[in-house]
Amino acid sequence: MSDGASRGPGRSTRADRAAGGTRPVVSRRREVGDVSARSLLMTMLGEYVLPQGRPVWTSVLVDALAMFGVEEKSARQSLARIAAEGWLASERVGRRVRWALTPPGRRLLTEGAQRIYDFGSGERTWDGTWLVVLVSVPEAKRDLRHRVRTQLTWAGFGSPEPGVWITPHADREAEALGVLKELGLADDAMSFTATYGAVGSEAAMVARAWDLSEVEDRYETFIDEFTGLRPADGDAVLHDQTMLVHEWRRFPFLDPRLPSKLLPAGWSGAKAAELFHDRHAEWGPVALRRWEELAEGHGKR
Repeated sequence: MSDGASRGPGRSTRADRAAGGTRPVVSRRREVGDVSARSLLMTMLGEYVLPQGRPVWTSVLVDALAMFGVEEKSARQSLARIAAEGWLASERVGRRVRWALTPPGRRLLTEGAQRIYDFGSGERTWDGTWLVVLVSVPEAKRDLRHRVRTQLTWAGFGSPEPGVWITPHADREAEALGVLKELGLADDAMSFTATYGAVGSEAAMVARAWDLSEVEDRYETFIDEFTGLRPADGDAVLHDQTMLVHEWRRFPFLDPRLPSKLLPAGWSGAKAAELFHDRHAEWGPVALRRWEELAEGHGKR
């Protein structure tokens, strides 16, 4: 899986445990060091800059990223890259530069924040209806196939067979149509809703469409990493809150949020969601206050 597929320190997958083996220990320090500076910067922009609604000095972002071992050169390159993508705009004030979210940047982060913070907050009842989308992309168009897979996966779809995409969330049809229109595939695609029939097994279809064991391993790693954390001061809270959100923001992409009847017994996603929301509510005010202190301190320079 993309964007940080490592499962964390000393964890073993279900396959590893079944075989009686263990994975090599990977330290948390190494794992944080492997985090993309750009991805981490986007987390900070969404968690701290977006709620403030004010520009932020380059030095604030550089110093904040330094807490995670990101060198100044990499931090500045990430800023430039995000600006080039249209999410940030720079303003020079004397010899210094500050950054503000562009309207598209605010929309992107607002939509992302809603998905991240709402994710796992409750379960809807399911009437057994599946949304099925059929879309065929030639093997030769690998980039287009990748974009279809990435965007439909983000929308919660799974693919049990090539060209077949399914989700138990029938209200995602408009989102799927938007993806297909954007990629120029809507005219040749088809969609319909249905309940599972008598041929084969619904559980087997789910297993072919989604790797739930991989998702559960990620949830268990998340639980292991954040259950025992007790940050002692403002900097530690800022660090841990950032990593909490940074790790959690991947789950809306990884987890299709299947109804409970389609999930394995003892599914750890509910426990992980409770942990995230509890920690985020506990650490959020302290982390944001510490960010504001950093911003005010740099503003006086």
